[in-house]
Amino acid sequence: MQITANKVVTIDYTLTDEQGQVIDSSQGRDPLAYLHGFNNIIPGLESALEGRSSGDSLNVVVAPGEAYGERDDALVQSVSRELFEDAEQLEVGMRFQSVSEQGVRLVTVVEVADDSVTVDSNHPLAGLTLNFDVTVVDVREASQEELEHGHVHGPEGHHHD
Repeated sequence: MQITANKVVTIDYTLTDEQGQVIDSSQGRDPLAYLHGFNNIIPGLESALEGRSSGDSLNVVVAPGEAYGERDDALVQSVSRELFEDAEQLEVGMRFQSVSEQGVRLVTVVEVADDSVTVDSNHPLAGLTLNFDVTVVDVREASQEELEHGHVHGPEGHHHD
């Protein structure tokens, strides 16, 4: 069966940056299952998988525009340290949810000063060219419930309580 919209696709993958440093991998874990055509994975990888079948292996290079976007320096800002409940415990690299006019964003602390904290709300992989080594493990029809919910259910996917 070929990968097309409305199919449940299961893949093994290793994601590396341009220097070959591993960023993420399914190695040692269950493969990743997603619903194709529902924006559950980055666009560049999803389009590269279109038309592939179970057992296919491929290397995919995804530019920032087809992944997590370019870095935007306007998304790095200094805010009052008083905005953080545990201001004494702040460390570079900590991540928090922030609510703004644009909705909920994940921010990363990049600098801590006496009165202020510099946060970056770019995705951590923004601006990076991503390299995927992918093997298609399985392709199957999605259930009606999966299509209605927009994500995978079952042993390799999301469960509702």
